[in-house]
Parts: sequence; structure tokens; C-alpha cells
Amino acid sequence: MHVSIDPSWQTHLAKEFAAPYFSALTTFVKEEYRTATIYPHPKNIFRAFDLCPFEKVKVVILGQDPYHGEHQANGLAFAVEDTTRIPPSLQNIFKEIQTDLGGEAQPPKDGNLTHWAKQGVLLLNATLTVRAHAPGSHQAHGWEKFTDAVVRALSEEREHLVFMLWGKYAKAKGAHIDRRKHLVLEAAHPSPFSAHTGFFGCKHFSRANEYLVAHNELPIRWLEPVAAHSQKV
Repeated sequence: MHVSIDPSWQTHLAKEFAAPYFSALTTFVKEEYRTATIYPHPKNIFRAFDLCPFEKVKVVILGQDPYHGEHQANGLAFAVEDTTRIPPSLQNIFKEIQTDLGGEAQPPKDGNLTHWAKQGVLLLNATLTVRAHAPGSHQAHGWEKFTDAVVRALSEEREHLVFMLWGKYAKAKGAHIDRRKHLVLEAAHPSPFSAHTGFFGCKHFSRANEYLVAHNELPIRWLEPVAAHSQKV
């Protein structure tokens, strides 16, 4: 089965796209889009992969499923359309980044996170589609098996990646990661219900950059320089 996705991922995930479960998943998702309101827009289902080719991945941040409200999901985990109010979990992520990194920088003015993806941050939801106003509605239809395969392929075929696993759902994906080859950072979910139980103060963003630099990779620019921020205002 041909899937419209960046060619590098097409190569590494060819077995998944040819598997019976993925055919059944495709049938289910197509019918859902035909009969209900589904997010994100179909063209954005594989946007995380298109913005971050397999060989360019440096950091993997795992989410659960897309936002289920109108004008929110854009195909990147935790991200929203740039005209949409930044959701509480992402606000907490930005708070932790600024506390962790500080310095002469400001948090992003919007939540689209495209600038992270283009630097090599794979913002991967475990489930890539969802019904409007029905969180978790596309779980257990095959997406989890597919994204398990994504994590496994990165673990087996790449070296020195950083995996950020926030909350129980994301931590379960850790079973597919070779921790001898990669840095796995775990913390509570950044949701307002749990951020104060271990997400705030986790320092994942500085730790990720330290690890990348130690392995001869450029660090991720998590925050915007003040000058760039001022130009936007």
C-alpha cells in the first residue's frame, strides 16, 4: 500500500504499510473521515514525518493523540495551529523550557512547533487521528502498533537519539527503545493535573542538548532569541 509520507520513512516503514493491520487501519480512518469530523486535516496525518525525515531525527517527543477541538491539531504532538490559543500542557512545556534554559530568550509566541520539527524533533503522537470532541476515539485501531514500529525502527537503526517520555502512556513506548544506544528521559505528563508531580524541574531540554553536543550534534533551539521575538511583536 502506498502512503503519502516522506520517502525516508516510506523506506524504513515499508513492512508496516504492507501489513494487514495497516490496511484495516486505513479502511477505518478513511471511513471515519467520510462520516465524521476527524482531526487533523488528512494532509497533516503524517506531517511530523514529513517535517522530520528519518535520518534527521535527533529528539523524539511522544504524545498520546491529537487535540480534538476545532483549529487545534496540526499533525505534531502537543502543537496547535499558530492562530490557536496555546493549550495548558504546551504552556507548561514552555514554562519548563524557560526555567531550564533561561538566559536571553523568550518562549515561542505560538504553539505550532514547526521550528522544532525542522531541527530534528519528531513530535509523534501514539495515535495519529481522532474524532472531534472525542479524545481517545481512534485508539486500539492500529495506530499504536504503527507508532511502536516507528520507535523501534529509530531505536534499532539510529544511534544517540533522545527520547522524551512524559506520562504513563508515553513511558510504555520505552519498551521498544535500546537504552544502551539512546538517552531516554522520563517525567510526569505536562498536563496541569500532573506537571507539578515531576514534569516541572525535569530539565529534559538542557539534558537533551548536552547529550546531543556530547555526540557531535547541534543542540535544539528550544527558545527564540530576544531579537527574533521582538521582531514578531
